[in-house]
Amino acid sequence: MQTRLTINGTAQTREVAPATLLVELLRDELALTGTHIGCDTSQCGACNVLIDGQSVKSCTILAVQVDGKAITTIEGLATGDTLHPMQAAFKEAHGLQCGFCTPGMVIAGIEIVRRHGPDVDAATIAHDLEGNLCRCTGYMNIIKAIQAGARAMGETAHA
Repeated sequence: MQTRLTINGTAQTREVAPATLLVELLRDELALTGTHIGCDTSQCGACNVLIDGQSVKSCTILAVQVDGKAITTIEGLATGDTLHPMQAAFKEAHGLQCGFCTPGMVIAGIEIVRRHGPDVDAATIAHDLEGNLCRCTGYMNIIKAIQAGARAMGETAHA
């Protein structure tokens, strides 16, 4: 089926099989491998992407379902060499260890800020991260990174 979508700001038309998952289109056909496949059951959040600005697990949606929508992957967040504030916060606060979950956590962090604003507290972040698994850390630096990213996103919005 022919599917029109905008991926990381670039309009595209793709021929996709009806059963193709969005994560498969992104990774296998478009080589956007920052979107990870971690569990194949929508439990881990490693495949999070933004669809029209909202975080969605790309293993739970068919590519044909995003016809006409804008998809942003981890690769599409930075502007040139300038990281998105949430990416920069993960780097500065060391909100990663092996890095496998990091793209999904960054996307989840952006969603948390979208829903709760730049002054989001640690308890809210911890609660909202329940759908994202990290097998390496105790989440402390991830939560700190999201709080720092939230503040930076708030400052950017007012700049």
